[in-house]
Amino acid sequence: MPDHIHLLVEGTTSEANLRRFVKLSKQRSGFGFARVTGQRLWQDGYFERVLRKDEDAKEIARYILENPVRAGLVKWPAEYRYLGSTVWNIDALIEGSASS
Repeated sequence: MPDHIHLLVEGTTSEANLRRFVKLSKQRSGFGFARVTGQRLWQDGYFERVLRKDEDAKEIARYILENPVRAGLVKWPAEYRYLGSTVWNIDALIEGSASS
């Protein structure tokens, strides 16, 4: 998405801290962006939504993959260059998405 990002993250230890993760992620990426462009990357704040135990994270990931399609940026999720996962095979997720 050209003006925002969707992330699906999971804290895997009791020390996991979403606020710290977001702060460091925005700080580090924003610093690199500002060095190259001289512009600010992030607005203050963010929106988070905690998944319920009965929600399927894989379905949420598929929903996220469809965002650039719904926005008219691409016709197929795999065409979106900022797509990625360290957990699931993207092709498998796309095969199960609404666009297939």
